[in-house]
Parts: sequence; C-alpha cells; structure tokens
Amino acid sequence: MAEPRVPGSGGDDQLELPCGETLDPHEIDLGMREYTCSCGESHAVVTDVHPPSRFFPESFVVVLQELVETDDEFDEFGTPHLLGVVMEEFPEAVVTHDASDDGAVGYSMLWVTDFDSRRLHEIVVELVVELMEHAISHAEDDTAISEFESQMLEFDVSEFVEQYRRQREFESEHDRAL
Repeated sequence: MAEPRVPGSGGDDQLELPCGETLDPHEIDLGMREYTCSCGESHAVVTDVHPPSRFFPESFVVVLQELVETDDEFDEFGTPHLLGVVMEEFPEAVVTHDASDDGAVGYSMLWVTDFDSRRLHEIVVELVVELMEHAISHAEDDTAISEFESQMLEFDVSEFVEQYRRQREFESEHDRAL
C-alpha cells in the first residue's frame, strides 16, 4: 500500500534503497560516508564530490588518473568511475540519485549501497586490483607480469583497507588525504 505524502515534503525525491526502505536525498550530508537505515543496517554513502582518495592514497589516484582514459563528461578518472565499476559488478546492491538539478544538496550524484562503508571500500579495492591484473595481462613484458602477480599474492585487501582507514581517521572530522 502506498504511503501518503504531504505536498511539498520531498515525497517525489525519495530514493528506494537496495533494502527496500526509502531515503530523502536531502538527508545526505557531504561528509556522510554511511547512512544508518531504519532497516537496521548501515549503507555506504558516496557522492561525486568525494575524491577517489577516499579509497586510495593520493599518489595511487594520480597514477590511475594518468593511466585510465575516460570517454565521458568527466575530465579524469574519479569517484564516478569507481562506483560505476561497483555497479557493474553488483547492480542490485547500488542505487543512484541524480541531483544535478537540485542546488540544495551540494552534490550532483549520489550512490547508496547495500554494503556498509568498510565493505564498499574493500570491494572498490578488489575491483581495481582486478582491473590492474587485466591490464597487466596484456603487457608484453613477462618480467613485469610475473613481478605484478607475485606482489598481488602478498597483497591483503582487508589489511590495506584497515590500515588506510586508520590513517585517514574516517571516524573524525579531521579526515585528510594521504
């Protein structure tokens, strides 16, 4: 049964989350990384103004931006591309909201996932590693391929995410790029 809406209450702007609950995009603060839902779970929140350094060190982001060519309206590889990769892999677990015509929110694009922010962070890292593995597999330098593969065998995604989140102080207003 449909819920009654008060005119002018933003009812038309409700975003249906992967869990089935709804969210008014105006509730999203630019510093928010997680939304505590009435379903009892926490959902990761990402906006287009969140830099890719939310997931990776700045030095790595620079490398990605230099190597990855984009064929869209964005000047360089960034957060929208990272979330696009997540959406390709988990289409039912990510919802988006285009707020480009809404000057009241401070962002143009919003993504809310069925995962909490830590799990989303792990997924983003895992998917970028997969993209890197795919790219290096096309290299003609067998030594580079072998070296990359051996480094990836030692790379622990969960440990990387744990250390990176600790260094970034994600729970504090003093979050800063590394």
